[in-house]
This record gives sequence, C-alpha cells and structure tokens, in this order.
Amino acid sequence: MTIAVECSNALSFTADILILKHAQALYGVDEAVVRQLEASGEKIAHFLPRAGEIHIFPSYGQLGVNFVLFIGVEKLRNFDYQGIREFSKRALSSLAEQVPETRHICLTLHGIGYGLDESEAFKAEIAGLLDAIASNNFPKSLKQITIVERNIRRAERLSQLLTQLLPQGLVRISTTGYPASTSTAARQALNDVGWNSQKKAHVFVAMPFAPQFDDHFHYGIQGAVNAAGYLCERADLATFTGDVMAWVKERIASASLLIADLSTANPNVYLEVGYAWGRDIPTVLVVRDTTELRFDVRGQRCLVYKSIRHLEELLRQELEALRK
Repeated sequence: MTIAVECSNALSFTADILILKHAQALYGVDEAVVRQLEASGEKIAHFLPRAGEIHIFPSYGQLGVNFVLFIGVEKLRNFDYQGIREFSKRALSSLAEQVPETRHICLTLHGIGYGLDESEAFKAEIAGLLDAIASNNFPKSLKQITIVERNIRRAERLSQLLTQLLPQGLVRISTTGYPASTSTAARQALNDVGWNSQKKAHVFVAMPFAPQFDDHFHYGIQGAVNAAGYLCERADLATFTGDVMAWVKERIASASLLIADLSTANPNVYLEVGYAWGRDIPTVLVVRDTTELRFDVRGQRCLVYKSIRHLEELLRQELEALRK
C-alpha cells in the first residue's frame, strides 16, 4: 500500500472515495463539497452525520470521486490532534465495513484551517491511518491513500515530512504494528502524536491572515518555533467566531508564548496581544516597519525584520534566549 501527498483540488481529484469530516457545521472543503453535491438537486446537508456517526453519499457526477464519506466529529473547538488521529483511523475502519472493495481513497489535511500546528496535525492523520492498518481494520483491496492539498507550498512541505516518516510512502507493517522502514524517532513521533499533543508546549501566533503573509508564517515563524521545540498554532479571527473563538482564547491562555506580527496594524492581531497581556502570557512582537505600530505598543520592545529570512533568524535567537 502507498500513501502519498498530491497537490490538487479535492473536488476534481480522481479516486474511489473522498473522506471528509462534519464538525457539526460546514467549513472549507466540507462546505464546498456539500454545495457541489447539492447542485445535483439532492438535499445533502440534511443528512450530514452527528458526532460518532457516518454517512456515505454518491457523488452524483459532481466530483472526481465516486462516493463521499462524511464522518461526524465534535465541534471544531474539540476536534484536536487526538480527534484527527481518531478520525483517520475511523475512516479506514468504516470503509472496511461499508465499502470493502475500495482501492483508492483521498483525504484532506485537517486542523490547519483553524490554527493547529501543520506538522503535528499531519502526523496525527498519518498515525490514525497506520493505527487502522496495524489493527487489520481497513479495506483489504486498498492500494492507495492520497492526501490532497491545494496549496502547492504546503503540499511540498507535507511531502517532505511524509518522506521522513514513510520512505517512498510505502506501508510495510512490522510485528510492532508500524512500518518497519521508519526510523526510531519517526516511530516515536507517530506513537506519541495525538494522544499527548495537547500537553506539548505551544506558541500561539497572532498575525494578519492574508496571502502575502503566508511565507512569513510558514518560513519566517513556524520553522523557528518548531526548531525551538514548540508546536506553532494560529487562527483567523476574521473568519471564525463563537465556538472557535473560545478555542483561540484557550490556546492563547495556555501558550508558552505569543508571537505577534504587528505589520499592517491589523485590529484582530492587537486583540490577541491584549488578551495575552491580560492573561500574563509572555509576548514577542515583530514588525516590518516601526511606523506601522499603533497604540501603547510603541513603548514595547519590538523586533524589526527586513526579510523572511531575517525574521526567522531574529526569532531563532529570541526563542533560544528565552529558553535559557
């Protein structure tokens, strides 16, 4: 069996079954797929599963796959790394029971859209798949599992991480239940991820959620934070409200540190900084240009960066100093 990452659109990707979550509301790809299916005239939203339930829909010729499996999970606030691991394990076990002739399935990566650490979420999803395989609870005809990712830069990062965990993406099960070809460090990472992820120290990042800042986050901040031994989380306050806002407050309150990019003077970023200060969470402020600073932060120490590489260097030095 092979596991791979492919840069593609989940709505048009060709496979037997697309597996999605239903977190008691529709977000991202889940919402796009439901809308596409309902374009056929079918009332899909009414039959979406509650937490703990599943529902398989035909694609009605609207997607690249033949069927869509929705797995009901808890609301996003509670759908954490452990939830992702349990989700992907249940995906395979459900197919073993419902559609045992399945040969090729595709999934998307969960968690990144509402702030979870990209690497930890990916490892949790892979670990859940391997849990099902190790317990012999998967479709015996299954030959290919594809993680579909539309963002080309993220797809490249996930492919590199997958290679570290599963060389060539091949799944060869040993007597321990995990791929015999993985390193000891990789096996430990997969064994631990999900179950203990919420206990790991994490840094919360407050910054504008705009395309021009994607590389600032992934290559200027996330790498430095992960290298220092922290999970790196963030959330788009302009997109999410209510239940996810409660998650954001909890993750800031439990963070070891908050890093805030004050460039563009985004009001949501200042809101997160204020909340962190109110909870006595240490903060590291960064900005591209000091003229963009507003309000009382003018009196605070702020790291000024000139490029993405410079931002990473500054944060690596700062995080190293803070850990001493």
